[in-house]
Amino acid sequence: MTKRKLPAIKSWHVVVALTLLLLAVGVGLSFYLQGKDIPVLNPQGIIGQQEKNLILFTLLLSVIVVVPVFVMLGTIAWRYRDGNTKAKYTPDVEGNRWLETLWWGIPIVIIGILIVVTWVSTYQLDPYKPLNSNVKPITVQVVALQWRWLFIYPDQHVATVNELKIPAGTPINFQITADAPMSGFWIPSLGTQTYAMTGMNAQLRLESDKAGTLRGTNSNINGKGYAGMNFTVTTMSSRRDFDLWASTIANSPNHDHLAWDEYQNLVKPSTDTSVGYYHLHDSNLYSEIMGKYMSSGSMATPIEPKDGNEK
Repeated sequence: MTKRKLPAIKSWHVVVALTLLLLAVGVGLSFYLQGKDIPVLNPQGIIGQQEKNLILFTLLLSVIVVVPVFVMLGTIAWRYRDGNTKAKYTPDVEGNRWLETLWWGIPIVIIGILIVVTWVSTYQLDPYKPLNSNVKPITVQVVALQWRWLFIYPDQHVATVNELKIPAGTPINFQITADAPMSGFWIPSLGTQTYAMTGMNAQLRLESDKAGTLRGTNSNINGKGYAGMNFTVTTMSSRRDFDLWASTIANSPNHDHLAWDEYQNLVKPSTDTSVGYYHLHDSNLYSEIMGKYMSSGSMATPIEPKDGNEK
């Protein structure tokens, strides 16, 4: 019985096939992502936009290496397969200066570009760096509980649970800590995930550029209530609307008052995801929470931003 001889497949056929396959995957992925709400790729603020541009730039730069490597992998595996007697034996290619320069030089150049981009973007996206704006920022103190979020507005004398309200076009200076296991404070559409840790005062600067409703979440697994530890971010159309909302909460008799004694009930572990509004009686509450994990005498010390450039 004679064996049928398969038609010869040239190496360029493999290259063309792999290229078409990659293009098909790319086109299919682009169609699949159309209409999908992916917050990281749909930024609503200046920081989120800069981080999106950084992600896309890094991805495209990596494609320059990844695509040729996989194309060469398939081509070489097919061309020099066992049984292909037509493959040319070229031992002198080892040590070829032109080829060595090519496959070492391109990755070195790309890594050099990434080093420069990382250096520059690390400074530009420093979470402690004040945002360049003529609008006076708003301070929001964030406390990660077990498993809820407490937002304190010391200047407006209000506080909320599981809902963050901010005005569009206004820098928000976050001070972030935890009175529970470590959590990850993250609003994907606005950018920059920051850890909330007990006894630590992390800072973060964000700004939303338009009104809307965004999703905030805990990006760090910290117990059974982790999956439901989300919060709603409501961006109001103007600073005036925000001030009106804050004054309504502060002056309304229908909302609970929040001081140290009331906070002791709020800090108990709970998977209750309902939203709560409070009139803040103690503007030093954030400092007192921090003081639980510090030496005596530090509880009455207000937590101030570390930079001196606040407006």
